[in-house]
Amino acid sequence: MSNCCSTDGSCHTTAEITTVYQVGGVGSAHCQGVVTKAVGGLAEITTVEVEIGTGLVTVTTAAEPDEALDALIAKTVDEAGYDFAGRVAA
Repeated sequence: MSNCCSTDGSCHTTAEITTVYQVGGVGSAHCQGVVTKAVGGLAEITTVEVEIGTGLVTVTTAAEPDEALDALIAKTVDEAGYDFAGRVAA
């Protein structure tokens, strides 16, 4: 039995997909907190990290992000008062 399996033999694997987005205007800890709270509040996001200065927003999701999630993140960032610039190439 592999280490991902429970004692009853069932396996539960959780995929974690990391995607990086660019957000303009994240120049302070306050801005970092606002963007973190806004994006982290989305049901699809399991974790979020926001870098001050660079505006790189790294999100972790259980499934591969699609255009609908990108649009939702863009709308959320815009409503928080910041400039969404899209995904950063891997």
